[in-house]
Amino acid sequence: MKKITTKKYHVSNINCVKCAAKIEHRLSKIDGVEFVSLDFANQTLHVKAADLNQVINKAKNIEPNIKLIPKNQMDNTAAANESPTKYLLKKQIVLLSVASLLFAVLLVFEEWIHNRSFTHLDIVLALTAYLLAGANVIRAAVHTIKKGIFFDENVLMLIATCGAIGINAYTEAVAVMIFYKTGELLQELAVSRSRRSIHALLETMPNKAFLLTRNGIKQAEPKFINIGELIMVRPGEKIPLDGKILEGNSQIDSSALTGESVPVLAKPGDLVMAGQICKTGALTIQVTRKFNESSIAKIMELVENATARKTKTENFISSFARYYTPVVVLLAACIAFIIPVITGSSFQIWIYRALVMLVISCPCALVISIPLGYFGGIGLASRKGVLVKGSHFIDALSAVKKVVFDKTGTLTKGIFKVKEVVNLNGFSKDEVMEFAAAAEIQSNHPIAVSISNAFTQKGGCLDISKISEHTDFSGKGVTARYGDYSILVGNDKFLHLKSIEHHKCILDSTVAHVAVNNKYAGYIQMGDELKPDAKKAMKALRDHGIDHVSMLTGDNKCTAKAVANLLDLDSYHAELFPEDKVALFENLSEKGKIAYVGDGVNDAPVIARADVGIAMGALGSDAAIETADVVLMTDSPLKVAEALSIAKLTRRTVWQNIILAFVVKAIFLTLGVIGIATMWEAVFADVGTALLAVANSTRIIFKDKI
Repeated sequence: MKKITTKKYHVSNINCVKCAAKIEHRLSKIDGVEFVSLDFANQTLHVKAADLNQVINKAKNIEPNIKLIPKNQMDNTAAANESPTKYLLKKQIVLLSVASLLFAVLLVFEEWIHNRSFTHLDIVLALTAYLLAGANVIRAAVHTIKKGIFFDENVLMLIATCGAIGINAYTEAVAVMIFYKTGELLQELAVSRSRRSIHALLETMPNKAFLLTRNGIKQAEPKFINIGELIMVRPGEKIPLDGKILEGNSQIDSSALTGESVPVLAKPGDLVMAGQICKTGALTIQVTRKFNESSIAKIMELVENATARKTKTENFISSFARYYTPVVVLLAACIAFIIPVITGSSFQIWIYRALVMLVISCPCALVISIPLGYFGGIGLASRKGVLVKGSHFIDALSAVKKVVFDKTGTLTKGIFKVKEVVNLNGFSKDEVMEFAAAAEIQSNHPIAVSISNAFTQKGGCLDISKISEHTDFSGKGVTARYGDYSILVGNDKFLHLKSIEHHKCILDSTVAHVAVNNKYAGYIQMGDELKPDAKKAMKALRDHGIDHVSMLTGDNKCTAKAVANLLDLDSYHAELFPEDKVALFENLSEKGKIAYVGDGVNDAPVIARADVGIAMGALGSDAAIETADVVLMTDSPLKVAEALSIAKLTRRTVWQNIILAFVVKAIFLTLGVIGIATMWEAVFADVGTALLAVANSTRIIFKDKI
């Protein structure tokens, strides 16, 4: 059995969204293809198959003009392929301009030509203009017919215009072809503009770094720099890799990553991300992640792949288009040949009306504007620091009615400070702190980090070699050996689970209990603060139609209650293990779409279970970020409301396009059948609707305020 391989290809010379849908549909029928998606907006073919060569050969057979370039070769070949594409576009514009000029001459001098008895000159001018304008359409239609496909938009346009010529409606045949090609070119330009806007985000990817070596400063590509090496970033330059500042202070601009326009001060010890811009001072940074694992690389990958997975709406419209066109053609045939027989009317009149139906039957407005709408929504979200991992999550977000938050690191800063140390059973306060620090020093939980920092700041010193058997119990606490001592640090439930008798705490703060050799030594009272925009976020969620906001936390009940009261939450549940969170979440999600927002490892199971899982990306754990459907780059709960707003705007725009297309087509199909609409009006309606839908979709991308 052949190994399944996943690969991405850049697709050039594809300017028709229906062609893209046709390629995708027919490739999906090949044996051994597990997944295929041709992302027209991004010009990317995503393939997961046993035989990639078979898929590529089939794609080229379907559309011989397309070129497929593996994404990893794009750096060398993209520029080379850009010129032919521009040349073909210019050639089409020139041919269309000449055709339009001939058509204008025909219209202006038609009567003069007849009066001068220039036999058939008007027909020659009309046919010349027709062939110049429709050369690509005719060629594509012939290629399609050879394959036994008769319901392609090019075939329909050829049938409609040749039919018009057949009944001596030369002027209308030429007009239809010219307007159709004009509309196609305008659509292509609109889509290209949308692509450029999203590619502008991709250009934030740093392409050089200045490596500090023993022999001085050396310029290098970021992808060749290793963890632990030192780089220098000067004012005005992009930070090329994720790292920790060792020397220097600077204002950092994070707008490309997070959408936040106000620079923040970064100093030694602070973490910085690739893609941020160093504004005011030079920095020496120690690299903490390789380039392909950096924040900017993950963002680029998410944005690039986001539209590969189609929404239910997109899939429905693609399927609808495949059946809609044949039905309209069948109706047109009935109108052209059956109605005249039944009524005894003129065949020419009813054939003309049938041709009007064919002109307006093309579903381009639907097929192109819907994916472009989702594309725009994802692009806008990424500019605002909200990474949506797929178009289908836009739909899910727009339908969310309940939002559930984790507490620590999500609604609160997750930066704990030791407020008080209580010692019991013969242990001193210093001993309680030392044992707690010994157990927590190998953990990255915010409480663990705070205890370790507090112990160090008070002059404490641990013998690391004595620490062993460290075990992290997610949502409960940690255990470790420190020399001859067996240490446990955790919450109240963890002590009950281990049957350790302990002091009954009724505190309005977070508490870490400490036990040594199964004997209760005391507890450390911790303080955390709400994030500055947490209250504003709750109000914004209510304004966006969220009818229930809840909180699930492993912290004690008193602390949870205090936070819930401050934020006016609808409900809260405290002292939960990760499995408890999942069970409670199941109960909350019985009715309506529900989102969960978290940042820790213990949040990953609930994030995976939610209709929309949202992770805090700047400080969140890798497990939460990998599992999530949406990643917030600023760790701000206010971004949740922003994500909902973008999703609702995108969904609203998509449905505006659907309704617009259906209403206009229904009106003009009816007018065409009863003989009111001419072919001129039909082509204006078809092209105009497509252009309006495309313009409506692209406005999302350039929207600043939401």
